[in-house]
Amino acid sequence: MKNIIRLLTLPVFLLMFAGCDKDTMEDINEYKNNPSDVPSKLLVTDIITRTAFTISGSDLAFYASVYSEYNVGIYNQMYNAEIRAGEPISSTTYNNMWGAAYENLYNLKIVMGKTSEGGAEAGNFQTLGIAQILTAYNVGMLTDLFGDVPYSEALQPGVIFQPVLDKQQDLYTEIFRLLNEGIANLGRETEYPSIGGQDLLFGGDSDMWIKFANGLKARHTALLALRNPNWQDVITFADLSFAEGENAAFEYDGAQTANPFYTFFTDRDYFGASQSLHDKLIERNDPRDEVFFMPYPGTEELIFAPNGSPEQAQGVYGVSALMSVTNPTYLLSYHELQFLKAEAYARLDQVAPAQTAMENGIRAAFVKVGLTVEDADAYITAEVLPRFQANALSEIMNQKYLALYEEEAVQTYNDIRRMIALGEDFISLSNPLNAQSRFPVRYSYGADDVTTNLNVAGAYGDGSYVYNQPVWWAGGSR
Repeated sequence: MKNIIRLLTLPVFLLMFAGCDKDTMEDINEYKNNPSDVPSKLLVTDIITRTAFTISGSDLAFYASVYSEYNVGIYNQMYNAEIRAGEPISSTTYNNMWGAAYENLYNLKIVMGKTSEGGAEAGNFQTLGIAQILTAYNVGMLTDLFGDVPYSEALQPGVIFQPVLDKQQDLYTEIFRLLNEGIANLGRETEYPSIGGQDLLFGGDSDMWIKFANGLKARHTALLALRNPNWQDVITFADLSFAEGENAAFEYDGAQTANPFYTFFTDRDYFGASQSLHDKLIERNDPRDEVFFMPYPGTEELIFAPNGSPEQAQGVYGVSALMSVTNPTYLLSYHELQFLKAEAYARLDQVAPAQTAMENGIRAAFVKVGLTVEDADAYITAEVLPRFQANALSEIMNQKYLALYEEEAVQTYNDIRRMIALGEDFISLSNPLNAQSRFPVRYSYGADDVTTNLNVAGAYGDGSYVYNQPVWWAGGSR
């Protein structure tokens, strides 16, 4: 009976498809919700979002805020990071961010392939330039925190299963190449329409991407101070970057998207207000002490957590008052650039322009947290200038430290390690474990590769290297 039914129904199906041409058949076989080919501009939107939220704003910044003493870890993983138990050396600590960075780089490789010569969107120079700059940013975040990482042999699934680690020195050459080529491509004429609203940072404004790239060049040139000091280039690149009021800031709408620090508090509640940061502000009579912190919600007393020895308890210590569901994530800020310029001028013994740039940075940082330019000027006159006159470079670095609280913690962590390499102790950290050689000088490799790639596993060892082997630009060998 079954055979009869099959024979009877077969002509019906043949009649159904007799009039279907090849294109129709391909449309039927295509899974519309999982297309195999996506326009590059749509990939860029996703990459920008993931870069801001996952790479710039989440775990990498959370841990940096503990090591830099912007926050105190008071519970679970962050408490372990605070007391240096497990988290700094574990390969699982940063694994999610490790994987996310490589997913970004893989998708960026696809975009660059599509928009380069021979690709489906060859001649789409704006999108190509944006992808090159985003690649440089993601590679920079990886190597600045992890040191030598897989790159030249990576991103080839099914071809190379055990990619080697590229030296940080070579990765820095690649970062500057990508930034320079990105700038050049953004300046080329193209027949493709602007990426427009798919660009969630600058709305398709190529000039802003060029400024962003130059700002990244200033940042990375400063990080090379021990290996290749070139402070005039820092100034030149910063001058080509953002003007007052311009930032590479990813905005959250508070509904579909939310600030990572705010989300981390509402979901986990692992941070307490830092006694160390509070002390620095009080020492300077800094009005930001009134806006940086608040009592734990539902309590009245603002209690600061002692760095390195807090009670592991939630609902006790004060928290950041800057947390907001719509607070942006900064990939690069105008105030960071002004402090880079101030530092460069100070190191070149050009005191007057150093002061001007520092004051610009302070004003922008005050406005960022809801204070006024007048508040900043009064503070500069009363508290900053006497210290600047006594030791210009020290005060610049301390003001930069205060200005980058809290969502720009990764760059502060980079600065602290850079200054350690230069033999400078401008930023005083209070965690007593640091004096016992327990300050993490780098992040540990992600477990996904530690468990599958012998090259990464060999570099990871038992993870203790995070306390005694700085990255290359900070004086290490890897």
